[in-house]
Amino acid sequence: MAEENFSQIVDRDINVEMRESFMDYAMSIIVSRALPDVRDGLKPVHRRILYAMSELGMYPDKPYKKSARIVGEVIGKYHPHGDSAVYETMVRMAQDFSMRYMLVDGHGNFGSVDGDGAAAMRYTEARLSKIAMEMLRDINKETIDFMPNYDGEEREPVVLPARYPNLLVNGVSGIAVGMATNIPPHNLGEVIDGVQAIIENPEIDSLDLMDYIKGPDFPTGGYIIGRTGVRQAYTTGRGSITMRAKTTIEENNNKARIIVDELPYQVNKARLVEKIAELVREKKIDGITDLRDESDRNGMRVVIELRRDVNPNVVLNNLYKHTALQSTFGINMLAIVSNEPRILTLKEVLQHYLDHQMVVIRRRTEFELKKAEARAHILEGLRIALDHLDEVIALIRGSQTTEIARNGLMERFGLSLEQAQAILDMRLQRLTGLEREKIESEYQELLQKIAEYREILANESLILQIISDELNEIREKFSDDRLTEITVGEESILDEDLIPQEEVVITITHTGYIKRLPVTTYRSQKRGGRGVVGMDTKDNDFVEHLFVTNSHHYLMFFTDRGKAYRLKAYEIPELGRTARGTPIINLIQIEQGETVNAVIPVERFDEDKYLFFATRHGIVKKTPIEDYINIRKGGLIAVNLREDDTLIDVKLTDGQQEVIMGTSQGMSIRFSESDVRSMGRAATGVKGITLDKNDQLIGMDVVVPEQDILIVTTKGYGKRTPVSDYRIQSRGGKGIKTINVTDKNGPVIGLKVVKDDEDLMIITSSGTLIRTSMEGISTMGRYTQGVKLINIREDDSVATVCRSDKSEEEPEDQELTDLTGEEKLSTDSLNNGNTDEEDSAEGSEGTEE
Repeated sequence: MAEENFSQIVDRDINVEMRESFMDYAMSIIVSRALPDVRDGLKPVHRRILYAMSELGMYPDKPYKKSARIVGEVIGKYHPHGDSAVYETMVRMAQDFSMRYMLVDGHGNFGSVDGDGAAAMRYTEARLSKIAMEMLRDINKETIDFMPNYDGEEREPVVLPARYPNLLVNGVSGIAVGMATNIPPHNLGEVIDGVQAIIENPEIDSLDLMDYIKGPDFPTGGYIIGRTGVRQAYTTGRGSITMRAKTTIEENNNKARIIVDELPYQVNKARLVEKIAELVREKKIDGITDLRDESDRNGMRVVIELRRDVNPNVVLNNLYKHTALQSTFGINMLAIVSNEPRILTLKEVLQHYLDHQMVVIRRRTEFELKKAEARAHILEGLRIALDHLDEVIALIRGSQTTEIARNGLMERFGLSLEQAQAILDMRLQRLTGLEREKIESEYQELLQKIAEYREILANESLILQIISDELNEIREKFSDDRLTEITVGEESILDEDLIPQEEVVITITHTGYIKRLPVTTYRSQKRGGRGVVGMDTKDNDFVEHLFVTNSHHYLMFFTDRGKAYRLKAYEIPELGRTARGTPIINLIQIEQGETVNAVIPVERFDEDKYLFFATRHGIVKKTPIEDYINIRKGGLIAVNLREDDTLIDVKLTDGQQEVIMGTSQGMSIRFSESDVRSMGRAATGVKGITLDKNDQLIGMDVVVPEQDILIVTTKGYGKRTPVSDYRIQSRGGKGIKTINVTDKNGPVIGLKVVKDDEDLMIITSSGTLIRTSMEGISTMGRYTQGVKLINIREDDSVATVCRSDKSEEEPEDQELTDLTGEEKLSTDSLNNGNTDEEDSAEGSEGTEE
């Protein structure tokens, strides 16, 4: 006996045994538990729940049944695991905040977005949802394979027919051994459109499929910021997307509140509110006075009350940074393909689904063909019997037993066993004339169907057409609008051709509000007019920068601290003429107290182009623009500033131009750009002009021959002086006088190189803007005060000036709409009655001294 026991012992290396046993275990977890099948997008437990409910007859048109009964059926027949695991899985399939299209129709408490658990399974009820029936449709028509259950007493489906691409539509997440899957849900209509696109063009790639499938569509809505992560996930199978809550800012009595209407996917609302409260207590976020959850059965509503003196956009940005109001979703499109886990692209997922559907349709057609042929075979026998009715009756009456009669029919008329039995089973009512016609009609219809089935099986394009038609039926029945919006992120828009190329005006206020407007918003007026309000600013705020560029150009932002940032012009929100704009902090990550002092458009980062910098203390620097190709999200050091100095302007040059700079006390200097050697980004620069003790640099521009130097003062005076009046000097000198600064005209605020076929835009500290032609501005010598360009109140002053392309002159009686849109003002009233004669009278005070 002992010898027999020892003879069964096999020597085995423990390393080999552990390796093989662990691999068997790992593959079992991967294939049989944790990962979905690419064909129906379901894990085994999901598939077993749906199949068990189908077998129990829990259809959408039938009454609900206790969840405990479903769980018992599943674990008793198909899934030998814990009842809580099965119930929790079923609960998730019934949650509208977890599943984009619920597969289980739950009745009772199935949990909430606050993280509340579902009621016990003995209290809740469930049945299949309508769309779940499409997952099971035709399952009894031999469309899929079945396999024995865990104890061999039952049979369960290997995969469901899945008449729509459930893997993408509802998504899935799971952790296996050494790998994980995380596929987000998508919009049913978009995914079906993607399958249709593959049917029409099998060579289409994942990138082109994004024309149909825009990106994930979460059941909780919200925003997806940018398309880079989506594009990466669809083309490689892996990617990360940024999700944001959908928020609105309400204002009442000059007090703002932030309303949260939708959350990022899988964010617990109760924990989010607790986190915000914790940040307020720890003083990590300032300005929040009250926080309450006003959500009800009509929808989500979290209210965040703010102090009067805080910027709601800044608070919102901090909430995005420190809370789950902004979250990331790591996409990992891993699924089981032919019993092996594989990372799949968008095209591969849809192609595998389409291949599965071709198998389903082919097997269903073969099933229908066999059924039709079997029925036609019976009908052929009945037709023979009816044609020889008297003889058949006599044969049957003369037979002693059923078997003798059956054999006699088979021998006499050449019938099969099935046909002979069908004749014997035929009821006497089938012998009536009407019944005989029905048999003949049914037989002819079956012959036609048999021919159609055979044609389908012989023609793959017909199978694809059937798939397309049935997908369209599902789309019409269940498709809905997107819940999640995809917004432009920090990367460029994929298809820029969809964005029109146009001239736009970019305005930036002193406190950092930015907006984009079509250049046609501002209409040309005569010099000296009152202008129209170009922006509704807050108290103590004013428009500090105005720039005209193309919507497809890059915008490089340079701040007073010498840092550079970059955006595309179309990424700046387009708002109404009187709107304040969007805080720059929402678009670029400038630091607190940092202000933008220069914005220049860049079409390309060419090797022969330079950025020329000028600071408040008269320091200049020239650096190749190619040094600024890679600008990080948090900005890039553009110039190393000395203590107490600030960057005031930056120009794009070719390295061989002339530069003119002006000071607030009316001094200027013109020198060759070649006097300044090319330096690196971290360099400080060299002296451009020597300043008096109480003077400072206010402007810099590139000299263009045959053009004029425009000088504008804070009190609205200005003039043009030919460039030829400014001699070329050496860099670093004190320069020459460019205007006579007096108490009447005030310090110099702007210096520009201009020409006749341009317009001048002047913006005051109160936000009033006027657009006037350069031709209407007098040309005078350097030692003059200038003429009045804009009427300014005593408590107002010119904040900034900008040149723009020439606009068409409007007729004298052209009507312009004021801020409210309720009243029409003529061009003359906007000019406040100032005539050319009055302008000339004002200009007489500015003659040369």
